[in-house]
Amino acid sequence: MTAITLGQAATLALGGMRARGSERMSTRATAAPRIHITGAPVRRDSIEAGTFEDMFFAVPARGECDRLLRIARVMLDAGRKLKRAARAEGRHLTRSERLVAALGAGAVRIYEELLTLARLNRGRVYPSYDRLAERTGLGRATVARGLAQLEAIGLLVRQRRFRRVEGAGPGPRYAQTSNVYRPTPPAGLPARILAHLPRWMQPAPLPDDEIQREADRQGETQAMLATLSCRDLARATLGGPLGRMLARLGAGIDRRECESHEEPQPMTDSI
Repeated sequence: MTAITLGQAATLALGGMRARGSERMSTRATAAPRIHITGAPVRRDSIEAGTFEDMFFAVPARGECDRLLRIARVMLDAGRKLKRAARAEGRHLTRSERLVAALGAGAVRIYEELLTLARLNRGRVYPSYDRLAERTGLGRATVARGLAQLEAIGLLVRQRRFRRVEGAGPGPRYAQTSNVYRPTPPAGLPARILAHLPRWMQPAPLPDDEIQREADRQGETQAMLATLSCRDLARATLGGPLGRMLARLGAGIDRRECESHEEPQPMTDSI
C-alpha cells in the first residue's frame, strides 16, 4: 500500500476522463441537457430509490420536531432584524448573515410540514413538490425556493432520487422521483444558526468523557483503515461507481505489491 496511495490511484483513473472532458469544454455551454431513454432528465447527484433510505432517515427524538420548529421561527425573526439593520444602517451582511436573512415565512411553513411528517412517519419524509404545495397553500416555485433556503442555512438535508421504470427495449430506464428529507437534529446545527439562538435554546455541550470517547473511536477507526489493502480501503470509504472503480484499481495495486514481495530481487539486478 505504500507504493501507490488510493488518492494517486484515483488521479490515474480519472486522468483520462479529464482529458476527454477538456475536449468537450468548448461545446458544453451550448449542449442540451442529457435526456434519458424515458424522455425525462435525471437530476445531477440523484441516487436510486430503495438503495440508501434506511441509512438516510433518522427517527426524531421525543419533542425534537417541536424544538426545531421553534428554532426555525427564531431564525426567521433574526433574519428580519438583519434585513432591517442592513437597510437602516447600510451594514454589509456576512455570508452566514445573508443566508439567515434569506429565510422566508414560506420556508418556515414548509419546514413545519416536513417536521410534522417526520414525527408521524418516524423520520421517513419524501413528499413531492406538488404534495407540499397542496398542504401549505404555496406555489410550486415557492416550495422549491423554500426548500433551497432551508438546505442552504443548514436546517434540512435533502437528497434527490431516481427510480427504474419498466419498458421494452434493451438497457435500464430511469425517471426522477420525489426527494427524501431529513431535518438536522439540534446537536448538528451549524454555527451560523447557533449564533442567533438564545442560550437556553442552544444544545448543551458534550461532557468531557463523551468527547474523549469520540476521539478514541476516531483513532481506532484510522488505525483500522491503515491496515486495509487498497481494495478494502476503497470499499470501506467510498460507494457507488467511483468506489467500485477504485476497488478494482486497488486490487491491481495489491496484486502488484504481492508480486514484488514474492520477487524481492531489484529490477536492476536482473538486467
